[in-house]
Amino acid sequence: MARIAVLIGDMFEDVEYTEPVKAFRKAGHEIVHVGLKKNSTVKGKKKGTPVKIGLAVKDTSVGEFDALLIPGGYSPDKLRVDEDAVSFTREFVKSAKPVFSICHGPQILITADVLRNRKVTGWKSIIQDIKNAGAEFIDQEVVEDGNLVSSRQPDDIPAFVGACLKKLP
Repeated sequence: MARIAVLIGDMFEDVEYTEPVKAFRKAGHEIVHVGLKKNSTVKGKKKGTPVKIGLAVKDTSVGEFDALLIPGGYSPDKLRVDEDAVSFTREFVKSAKPVFSICHGPQILITADVLRNRKVTGWKSIIQDIKNAGAEFIDQEVVEDGNLVSSRQPDDIPAFVGACLKKLP
């Protein structure tokens, strides 16, 4: 089964974390919470879902994982100011391993400069940012482009999870 890194920071969109993680675990995959500070706890923006960070992004590498999940909310914007988080994201995309991004998740992909000539979707407020990053924005519930799987919003979670599970070993 796959070992999935969840790159997560404070104020993530609860359901964009809880639902994919529940499905991944049910399918037998291992979840590792990667954030800015090991053993810290980050919380969801709506329900305050607590998530304990198992590994600091600066202390880990892409080689330790089979896939990456980037939940939305304010978390990607908070993470994108950290060079270690940006580098980790960049290297993950370049590794050709699956990268799952939902809602505001593309914000860290934009900062990592890995969307040029890719097809992607995301939350409506970042459409222009996605286009400015050189990507083609596609307004549908799931967009798959190579190793990148993206969705727009919480309503897309069932389709997002289904597409993500198909990419995992």
